[in-house]
Amino acid sequence: MSELPSPPVTPVTPFPPAARAEVVTALRAAGCVFAEDEAELILAAARTPRELTALVRRRASGLPLEQVLGWAGFHGLRIAVEPGVFVPRRRTELLVDEAVAQAPHARLVVDLCCGSGAVGAALADALGPVELHAADIDPVAVRCARRNVRPAAGRVHTGDLFDALPAALRGRVDILAANVPYVPTREVALLPPEARDHEPAAALDGGADGLDVLRRVTAEAPRWLAPGGCLLVETSERQAPAALAAFAAAGLAARLAVSAELCATVVVGTAR
Repeated sequence: MSELPSPPVTPVTPFPPAARAEVVTALRAAGCVFAEDEAELILAAARTPRELTALVRRRASGLPLEQVLGWAGFHGLRIAVEPGVFVPRRRTELLVDEAVAQAPHARLVVDLCCGSGAVGAALADALGPVELHAADIDPVAVRCARRNVRPAAGRVHTGDLFDALPAALRGRVDILAANVPYVPTREVALLPPEARDHEPAAALDGGADGLDVLRRVTAEAPRWLAPGGCLLVETSERQAPAALAAFAAAGLAARLAVSAELCATVVVGTAR
């Protein structure tokens, strides 16, 4: 993948320099763009030569680095990542930052389409004590998210979007973060193999124009938001105009947040 789970590190490991060189060579041969940095992370994770060999083989086979390591760096946290779960991307940190800026005193937070629960965990870490709920349709993601939101006493629900949430949350949500799938169906096959072959299709495929799930979320969000509550959804620069239109159609006052550094685009909508 094009992102590393954390900044490059130079850990002290029990492995000699020759072992590092062998790992770098193997990763380069497998097509890993950041072979040197990935080697350092894998060397730091391995406890024995046998384990090192197994980790390198898994990465060389195409498994995402984060799933090889068992964690991904996100917004200053280590997020547990299991095989078959969507790997949080660094660009999604913009969504977290915008949510905190928009609602710094939020007390009820929902992470919809939560995947690993990275967004919810990061929001709870940034905001302090909050009532945190997360939801995903994939039981594997739900299991993984429960590990990641446990320090914040978060609750994770299984189900399709808002159907998963307790009815008692309706009209009370201060921050509704929804990292929905937004890749157009015809473009899923063009994704890097780490995503295409190892992450659930439901976490990537957003329908014909990539906005099917976004439209479903925005249409129902106003019924769940507290007065002045906000909905934040990541999208692409190309899709931004249509996404803004969907927010407006739902009666939300919408604005666009863009980060050139992160190559990220987030739509922020506020309940009127």
